[in-house]
Amino acid sequence: MEKLHLHYDVEGNDFIAAGEASGQVKRALRQLGIDFEVIRRCAICMYEGEINMVVHADGGTADVIVEKDKVTIILEDRGPGISDMELAMQEGYSTASQDVRELGFGAGMGLPNMKKYSDSLEIDSTVGTGTKVTMVIHIPG
Repeated sequence: MEKLHLHYDVEGNDFIAAGEASGQVKRALRQLGIDFEVIRRCAICMYEGEINMVVHADGGTADVIVEKDKVTIILEDRGPGISDMELAMQEGYSTASQDVRELGFGAGMGLPNMKKYSDSLEIDSTVGTGTKVTMVIHIPG
């Protein structure tokens, strides 16, 4: 398989379109014949990251690189950054507003789920500038 690069723009506060990019990634991976468990893990990681960009940042970009042995998901946003990474990684911790919670988002499982379902997670965040999240999910071969 040749390397495939998918790119998506994610709009901030667009709760109607939230999840569209992760759905498109799921369909693309299915068309490539990728293992179901890998697709599931990628979809969870992508969705959590996409929702974080919608809820906490003014949107951003999602790049998905599919190679023979792995899927790499790179999410970059223009948000406020993460001031306390240790706290942000705790299940249930969220800085989402009450309005966002009432919509069913902001349960504080985004980053913990991204860590749980990826084989590697790297977060580079600068307060006041934004956050870059890189996740790798290996494809068994």
